Amino acid sequence: MAYYLIQAAYAADAWAALVKKPQNRVEAIRPAVEKLGGRIEGAWFCFGDYDIVLICRMPDNLSAAAFSVAAAAGGALRALKTTPLLTTEEGLEVMKKAGGVGYRPPR
Repeated sequence: MAYYLIQAAYAADAWAALVKKPQNRVEAIRPAVEKLGGRIEGAWFCFGDYDIVLICRMPDNLSAAAFSVAAAAGGALRALKTTPLLTTEEGLEVMKKAGGVGYRPPR
């Protein structure tokens, strides 16, 4: 299964609801991830451009995209970004594969 970095920013009304009634949203979304065949590897609150980040494993891009669309459709987020991740081993394979392509930049 592939890894994905999911970054989300809550809308103001979602923050207001969470301040009024604090809750673990990771546990609330875990069933949706698992229904798509995925697993949440880790989750953190943060501040800046995004409010929460997840590292998830999903079976494929379609499953990751389906989760992103479902989360965005809920209306509680003002921003959502999903980034496919490569392991360091996969990154090395990419470099080896790229080295054999023979691409020449324009001159």
